[in-house]
Amino acid sequence: MATSGRAATLAATRSARREWLEYVTEVRGQDDGASGGVRNVVVVLLDSLNRHLLEAYGSQEFATPNLARFARRALRFTNHHTGSLPCMPARHDILCGAVDFLWRPWGSVEIWEDAITYELRRNGVVTQLITDHPHLFESGGENYHTDFSAWSYARGHEDDPWKTRLDPSWFGAPALPAQPASIERGYDRSRTYFRSEEDFPGPQTMTAAATWLRENASEHERFFLFVDEFDPHEPFDTPEPWASMYDPQWRGPRVIWPPYTDAGAPTSPDERTGRQIRANYGAKLTMIDHYFGRVLDELDAQDLWEDTAVIVMTDHGHYLGERGGIWGKPGVPIYNEMGHIPLMVAWPGRASADVDDLTTAVDVHATLCEIFDVRPSHRTHGHSLVARLQGTGPSTRANLLTGIWGREVVYIDADVKFVRAPVEGNRPLEMYSNRWSTMPVHALPDLRLPRPDRRASLAFMPGSDVPVLRQPFDLGDDVPYWARVTSFHGDVLFDRREDPEETTNLATTKVLGPSMEALREAMLEMEAPAPQFERLALS
Repeated sequence: MATSGRAATLAATRSARREWLEYVTEVRGQDDGASGGVRNVVVVLLDSLNRHLLEAYGSQEFATPNLARFARRALRFTNHHTGSLPCMPARHDILCGAVDFLWRPWGSVEIWEDAITYELRRNGVVTQLITDHPHLFESGGENYHTDFSAWSYARGHEDDPWKTRLDPSWFGAPALPAQPASIERGYDRSRTYFRSEEDFPGPQTMTAAATWLRENASEHERFFLFVDEFDPHEPFDTPEPWASMYDPQWRGPRVIWPPYTDAGAPTSPDERTGRQIRANYGAKLTMIDHYFGRVLDELDAQDLWEDTAVIVMTDHGHYLGERGGIWGKPGVPIYNEMGHIPLMVAWPGRASADVDDLTTAVDVHATLCEIFDVRPSHRTHGHSLVARLQGTGPSTRANLLTGIWGREVVYIDADVKFVRAPVEGNRPLEMYSNRWSTMPVHALPDLRLPRPDRRASLAFMPGSDVPVLRQPFDLGDDVPYWARVTSFHGDVLFDRREDPEETTNLATTKVLGPSMEALREAMLEMEAPAPQFERLALS
């Protein structure tokens, strides 16, 4: 009875979808409707997803059959790059559409802007967040979820303060013995409470996403499902059989916490430990790919592909010993491994193909706005990809900027990638925000932004009449982690056409004037703060 009842419901849903698509195409006209026949959107964001390690992008190192399965029906973007970094700044790009790394390091939705979910809610679109990402529920990320129609949070990932002690009944499975983090981390306690593979946060999240589609997709006129999955971000912890998949010879506690270190630093792992860390990243990647398959199965079961755009993306990559031994996300230039990231979009009516257009994170926001016909009230920086996705025209982006607040600013166009390092001392440095926060580390309560002081003044963000607090920082002031790192590699210049793997730095042999001027023009167009030009010696 239950099976026949669901079949009847699915049949009725498919009939309603066909009627809606006919309305879009015949009454409004495909080109006149902002959604272009797309009724719903599913975004699956996999944190720290390395493009160069995916089968969909040509790698054979780790198994990712379901991402490859998705790629076979998707438009695969080959020239997609980060914007603001790392985790929460990237989500600000995606959900608010405004590149903000030139103004602040990390933070919530500001009072002069709204996440796209606010406008979608006003337009009657049902929005659902399903996540295991702890930064969304702590200082610095605490209000991105509030305008979703509903949200679901799987506890226990990374530094989520879920448990205050180890489970006294834990006996070494399914969470296997592992080396603890170098500082106290909530996950080292949480993992002892997992009773099966299904209890790990990633499997919980993907299973919840598939369940939501099964129980809710047919109940709403239009919906936006945002699956913010923190895997394969560290800790690189999996149960068997995943744990031994790529390093079966390892003996002893697993190394699940990668260091954040530049090549050759004292904290760099030895060669054998490095192979174990990389293998554990691969194990987590393959495990979360397996559970992503459940989402694909549900999309198949309900025939959602005919009116639902599905976007698979990430926020940034993760160094795993490349370039002489860089690990994590340390204070180094944004090389390909970190900044050249995957983006795949399954679009109704379009066959699989490669798209070589230059794109970045805020373009996903602009695309969502066009699909759902909403217009943000604040200044945004994205270029919609709808025309490219429909096959009716190219995207319109000529260049992009990417970076981390207080570090190098990176300019990318079709020909070059130019990494501009700051002057000695990395000053002047200013922060613009009305929500004073940075990335919290629970084991380090003193790691926080200093409070604004008498040097602060009021300013305005581009396109806004809302006053914003502008706080300058001098040498000796405590600043967020990445800006605190004083070692810079100097300017870096790559010829993207002749050297796509970024092996030869041309900054020591080429005249940098044209690249510096291109960066300066891009920052002027974005109305970047004046101190940024001075800090980068562009003025």
